[in-house]
Parts: sequence; structure tokens; C-alpha cells
Amino acid sequence: MTTTVLTERRNPNTENIDLMTSEQIAQTINQEDLKIAVAIQKVIPQIGKAIELIANAFHQGGRLAYFGAGTSGRLGVLDASECWPTFGVEHGMVNGFIAGGDKALRFSIENSEDSAELGLQDLKTFSPTPKDIIVGISANGGPKYVLAVLEEAQKIGCKTIGISSNPEAKLQKFSNIFINPIVGEEALTGSSRMKSGTAQKMILNMLSTGAMIRIGKTYQNYMIDVRMVNEKLIDRGCRIVSEIANISYEEAKKYIEMSGKNVKTACVMAIKQCSKQQAETLLNQNGGILRKVI
Repeated sequence: MTTTVLTERRNPNTENIDLMTSEQIAQTINQEDLKIAVAIQKVIPQIGKAIELIANAFHQGGRLAYFGAGTSGRLGVLDASECWPTFGVEHGMVNGFIAGGDKALRFSIENSEDSAELGLQDLKTFSPTPKDIIVGISANGGPKYVLAVLEEAQKIGCKTIGISSNPEAKLQKFSNIFINPIVGEEALTGSSRMKSGTAQKMILNMLSTGAMIRIGKTYQNYMIDVRMVNEKLIDRGCRIVSEIANISYEEAKKYIEMSGKNVKTACVMAIKQCSKQQAETLLNQNGGILRKVI
């Protein structure tokens, strides 16, 4: 008899969800969602190790790449694409690949997850080196696309991280760090875009944010490498400089302009009362870490 993997099993708490009122449906799903943070709490040690692994790779000039199919792939692409505006990193430092390519971001290309060849093609496109970190994301942990990527990445010498809601996930065999939040059966049988997807989103947020904090992309809890590409972000940058340097908003705005819209440079200029060039030199001497300068 074939054993059904955890992510495909039926949830006894939602067997009659189709007989519920709209409010009851929402309440039931919410009760299931409450289990997600608890499950993640139990794998914090593994997440912490993964953050440190990624941060060390960044310090050595390495990159981070997420690989997944379906919802998992979309979430990886989402997290990767948010790193540029949030932390001001160079394009290519954090990457997201989804089975089936960009078209799969909007349209379901389900059979693509069964293709090891597609996985190897995408890995080749990324062109990994032993400095890089490869993250495989999958609710059930068994797509050939993800398994092929992780196995080949290890052969190349990359460190690998696997994220799955299935304790028997095949990808753990090819993962240096295996992150396994047991969120339980989905509210809708097999709909891993729900609890498993939410858990993946939360974990990816922790990995990228934690690594960026570790390499100095924040000061306290401010996003000091934010790219000021629109009015909202320019306003945010001005407020950050105002609060860190303890100056007025208008003064901060002037320093932002003089710094070339660079929050860290503007902060150093304001606090050290120095020129843009002097501020940039101080930051370079301290690895770009604002706290070391001020």
C-alpha cells in the first residue's frame, strides 16, 4: 500500500468546509494558519544556520539562488526580486528560478516540475561556483526539477539548503541544511499554496532579511541601503537620516540630495560633518557598515 505524503493528506478539521458559511470558512482557515508560526518556531535553529551560511557566502562574493516549481518557485522569485529595492544589492546577488521559466509565474505549467533537464538548464543559466548558495523549495520535497538542481549543485561544491513541509522529503538527501516546518495537512487537500506556501514565504523572508542584516545592510532596524527610486522611498530615506542623525527632516533632505540619494553616506555626512567623498571613504574603510562608522 502506498503511503500518502503529509502534504497530500486530508485534513480532518476541514472535512465539511463546503457546508460552512463564508465566515466559518475564514475562521477555519485562520485556525489552520495559526499552526504555521508554531511549526516555524521549531526549526529556528536550522534557519539560523542557513542565515549564517548565506551571510558568509555574501562576504566572500558568493550569490544566493532559489529554485522551485509552482507556488514554491513563485515565492522564490518574489523574495529574490524584493532584495534589490529593499537592500540595494546588485542585480544577480539574489536570484529566483521557477520550473517552466517566467511564463510559469502567471500560468500553471505543472509538468515542468517533473523535468530534471529543466532544472539543470536553469542551474547552468545561473552558472554556479562553489561560493554560491543554492536553495531548493518544495512543499512535498520531491520534484525532479528541484532534486536535480540540488544534487548537481552539491557536485559543483555549492552549499545547499532545502525547504519542505514533508518530513520524508527527498530533497533532504541533497541539502546541507534541511528546513522542515511541519504545518500539517492543508485546509484543502493537497493545496500546498496555503499553509506550506505561507511557511515558505515566512522562511524566505527570514533567510534574505537575516543575511542582509548580518552583512550590514541595516542600521538598527532601518533599511539604510534602500534604493530611493520613487517619492515614497525618498521620503523614507529622509526620515531615516533625520532619525539616525537627529536632525530635521528638511536638513536630512539636503543631505540626501548632496549624497546622491544614499542614506548611509548622508548619515555619515550629517553626523561627522564631512564631505560626500570623506563619508564614502569612511564607509569603504569599514566594509560599508554604518554602525562601525558612527
